[in-house]
Amino acid sequence: MIRLIGYFFGVGIVLALLVAAGIALYIGDLTKDLPDYEVLAKYEPPVTTRVHASDGALMAEFARERRLYLPIQAVPDRVKAAFLSAEDKNFYKHPGIDVTGLARAVVTNARNLGSGRRPVGASTITQQVAKNFLLTSDQTMQRKIKEMVLSFRIEQAYSKDRILELYLNEIFFGLGAYGIAGAALTYFDKSVNELTLEEAAYLAALPKGPSNYHPFRHTERAIERRNWVIDQMVENGYATAEEGEKAKNAGLNVSPRRRGTYLFAGEYFTEEVRRDIISRYGEDALYEGGLSVRTTLDPQMQLYARKALHNGLLRYDTLRGYRGPVKQIDVSGDWGAALGEVDGLSDVPEWNVAVVLGTEDNKISIGLKPEREVSGALSEERTTGTIALEDMKWAMRHVVDGKRLKAERQSDVLKPGDVIFVEKKADTDRAWTLRQVPEVEGALVAMDPHTGRVLAMVGGFSYAESEFNRATQAYRQPGSAFKPVVYAAALDNGYTPASVVLDAPISVQVGNDVWEPKNYGGKFAGPSTLRAGIERSRNLMTVRLAKDMGMPLVADYAEHFGIYDKMLPVLAMSLGSGETTVMRMVSAYAVMANGGKQIVPSLIDRIQDRYGKTVYKHDRRECVGCVASEWTNQEEPEIINDREQVLDPMTAYQITSMMEGVVKRGTATSIAELGRPIAGKTGTTNDEKDAWFVGYTPDLVVGVFMGFDTPRPMGRGSTGGGLAAPIFKEFMGNALKDMRPVDFQVPEGMNIIPIDRKTGMRAESGQPGVIMEAFKPGTGPADSYWVIGMEDLEGMGGPRVVSPQANRAVNSGAGGLY
Repeated sequence: MIRLIGYFFGVGIVLALLVAAGIALYIGDLTKDLPDYEVLAKYEPPVTTRVHASDGALMAEFARERRLYLPIQAVPDRVKAAFLSAEDKNFYKHPGIDVTGLARAVVTNARNLGSGRRPVGASTITQQVAKNFLLTSDQTMQRKIKEMVLSFRIEQAYSKDRILELYLNEIFFGLGAYGIAGAALTYFDKSVNELTLEEAAYLAALPKGPSNYHPFRHTERAIERRNWVIDQMVENGYATAEEGEKAKNAGLNVSPRRRGTYLFAGEYFTEEVRRDIISRYGEDALYEGGLSVRTTLDPQMQLYARKALHNGLLRYDTLRGYRGPVKQIDVSGDWGAALGEVDGLSDVPEWNVAVVLGTEDNKISIGLKPEREVSGALSEERTTGTIALEDMKWAMRHVVDGKRLKAERQSDVLKPGDVIFVEKKADTDRAWTLRQVPEVEGALVAMDPHTGRVLAMVGGFSYAESEFNRATQAYRQPGSAFKPVVYAAALDNGYTPASVVLDAPISVQVGNDVWEPKNYGGKFAGPSTLRAGIERSRNLMTVRLAKDMGMPLVADYAEHFGIYDKMLPVLAMSLGSGETTVMRMVSAYAVMANGGKQIVPSLIDRIQDRYGKTVYKHDRRECVGCVASEWTNQEEPEIINDREQVLDPMTAYQITSMMEGVVKRGTATSIAELGRPIAGKTGTTNDEKDAWFVGYTPDLVVGVFMGFDTPRPMGRGSTGGGLAAPIFKEFMGNALKDMRPVDFQVPEGMNIIPIDRKTGMRAESGQPGVIMEAFKPGTGPADSYWVIGMEDLEGMGGPRVVSPQANRAVNSGAGGLY
């Protein structure tokens, strides 16, 4: 009997060894091509790129997976405890596989067999790391065995803290959030160290199935799962029973972090930065690289820019009447549901979407678009208001089929069911003002002329309405705003502000055609100084001046200033008939403002990679002495400005002084009311299709443009001085209100000489019409009266030296421009 038992025992051992050998061979075959777990040491997950304003305020985040990598040392103990209690309470004890938990799962699944319940898992955090990083999610026995083998290997190669760090930064939480830091921001708009016990428990509940515990679609299920996690934390000693009960009685209180831009009025700027980064480093770097981008944007200046442009566009638009509703909806039933489907302007929060409910004498009753709750559902509450006649007077001139009509009653303009934009009146409960999105568009750019840093940029009325950036993407004719480049080229090549040019009709042969430019208003003033020509924006003088010095020279300066990449050297271009952008024009004026140094505009100060290493900075100037370890009575370090000098500093001052005259006496006198030194130039193109003003103080350059996206006349009198200059004035008034006025610096060696404003010749003391003019060393007022272009009146090759008296016939009756 004993021998028989021994026989069967021996057979059993042999069979067991064979089975063990078979299992070993099977596992060996499965694991011979296992992924290399050492890649975990170089783990670089996709991380959110964050864009900040110059003061550090968050502007935007860009990511395919919303994740911020967080070292395990930065994760609070309570948050770790929540995940250990929810996923793997024996994490710090087991070798990669929790045998006790595995046995418990096997027993539970055996009991539930045939019940329809989901199988209970027993994966440890280490196993989940192995699966998430190195394997697929296939529900097969082979994958499970590979996962276990990898878990043992991972545990041998990495510390527990490192494994937990990988897990907490990789897992998906739903709502596009990856990693614990991203989840805390996405669900609660908080950093991880601000999470409460119940919030940490809810986040720990999500990895099992984010969609199963959605905070709004499956609220009860989510609370039940969260409370189970809290109970586990109490049972494991991570929280007291009292803390647990308090946390379980709290609601989910999920407050999703909004996406897109976070800095009000910064949408156009942010989008330009996004395109810039993609062009430099590609889309993967932007959406996965975890870059930290510090931009040049001044948030307060950006608000001033947006407000000034809005006011200017609305001022023009309301004078042209009401064009009709956004759309029509049925108001016989629940108007709120239909109105809730109409998109508003997310970047114009002062405005609301409303529907006309009824029309009465001197009052329109309206219903306001219902708010959306945190879950995204439309609120059941319905709010109404009224529009008084005085708050829509501008709309009584309305446009029907392209014709302007004057209405007698409000009901002639607004009908029940009309969807409109409204703005709340200050200090009222139910009173609203009628608004409409302007058809005319515009742009404003503000820049530091010494560095090229763009401090503010608005590319249109509303980014939500149109993402087209008119500051950088719209190529428009600058018109007379280009003239300072012509005059600067002349001053840099032998002419002076007192040089005299004939302002009289001119004909230019262009192929088989004859081009006859005219001044705005059709008048001319006869011989006039260059200063008078730019102050009064005289086209005929500009054409003669360009003709006299040659258009190739003008084209060369325009290209060096950055206005055009390649300018056609034809006379019509001297009047700004070529197309360029607001950004390029502001950069060109910055050259004149900073003393002639070339400027490269920049929206980005610095870019750092995910490890904090600076990979780009705009300011490339060297400063050797700035890195001294200590002070040993050495000279103060000097930062060398090695940017190209594209304009003589004295020329820059001369053209600046002449453009100060534009503000004091010329086409932009309204700006003089600011009471500080400002130089600038208006610009108006043919048929008033484009209106410009570009101007500057010693430390700030600002360009403004207005026009329809599809160029068409804006109406007689729609000039740069009438439309763009007021926007510039409002912006500058706000931007400079806390700064003391600073005069433009006169370069050393310049001579300031009194001259006669009309003749350009040296003036006698006490003589009327005297102006102080700046001359370079070796130059001065002409000794004899010399008029450029006089041969056009007296025949080619005729006399060019004449007396002022001889030109009375030319001068008489000519009032010039205003």
